[in-house]
Amino acid sequence: MALTFRRLQLHFVAEVGPVDLREVRDAATLAEIRAGMDEHAVLVFRDQAFTDEDQLAFAQRFDGQLHTKTGASVLRRSRFGNEALSDISNVDENGDVLSSDDRRRMYGLANRLWHTDASFQDPPGRYSMLHARVVPPVPADTEFADTRAAYDALPAETKASLDGLRVHHSIAYSRQTLGFDFSKEEEERLKGAIHPLVRTLPRSGRRALYVASHASRIVDWPVPEGRLLLRELIEHATRPEFVYRHAWRVADLVIWDNRATMHRARPFDDTRHRRELRRVTTLDIEAAAPVVGVPA
Repeated sequence: MALTFRRLQLHFVAEVGPVDLREVRDAATLAEIRAGMDEHAVLVFRDQAFTDEDQLAFAQRFDGQLHTKTGASVLRRSRFGNEALSDISNVDENGDVLSSDDRRRMYGLANRLWHTDASFQDPPGRYSMLHARVVPPVPADTEFADTRAAYDALPAETKASLDGLRVHHSIAYSRQTLGFDFSKEEEERLKGAIHPLVRTLPRSGRRALYVASHASRIVDWPVPEGRLLLRELIEHATRPEFVYRHAWRVADLVIWDNRATMHRARPFDDTRHRRELRRVTTLDIEAAAPVVGVPA
C-alpha cells in the first residue's frame, strides 16, 4: 500500500492518504507510518470510520501497550468500559452536554493548556491517537507545537545549560493552576513522574523540549527559578512558527508524538455545542511491538 505524506506546516505535520487504518495490518505499512511519525511528529488521517474497538485494535497494532492510568480515571470510571479509551468530550453518560459547573467539565478545561499526554506517568505516553466522532458547527480546533524545532532554534549556550536537568510532571499540578480541587485520596493517586527536560528521540536522533503544563518544577532547583525557566521554554516553543492549528472534521484521526510536541484544545461554546472525541495513548516503552493476541 503506497502512502502519500503532504506536509501541512513548515516544520512538522503531514496529511496521509489514501488509507483505511482498520485494514492496515502488514508490517511494511505500519513501519511506513512510524517513519512518517519520526519525520513529521503529527499525522492527519481523514475519513477513518473507527468504532471504539477499531481504534483500540489499531493503536495496539501500531505501537503496542496502551496507557490506562489516565488522570480522569482517578475521578470516575470510563463511560466506555475501557480505561485505555479516553473521553475527550463534553457530554455525560446520556449524551447530554455537561453544565458549566459540572466537575467533569471543570477538569477537562485544563486541556486548553499546552500539555503532553501522560507525561505524569512512568513510562510516559508516546503516541496519542485522537478520533473525531461529533464535531460542533463552530470552530473547536486543536493546536500542536513542534518542540523539536523549538529546541533546534535555541542558542547553543542555552542548549548546553539544559543538559542533565530533570523535571517533575504532575497532572494534579496543571489542574490546580486553574483552581481545580482534588481530594486527598485523588492527590495520592496522582503523584506524578520525573523525566529529562530534553529528550532524544531514539530513531531520528533529534532532540526535543519535554515541558508543558504538567511540568511542575525542575528537580534540584529552587521552585521560583525552575518554574520561570519552564514558562519561558513553553513560550518559546509555542511561537507561531512552531505551531499548527487543526480544524476537525468528522472521522479525522490525528496521531502525534508526545515526546516531540505539545498540544492544546482551543475554546468554544462547550455548554451549548456537543463535541465527542476518543483518544488512545500508547506507552513509551523500549520498542513498538504488537500486543500478544492482536493480529499483526
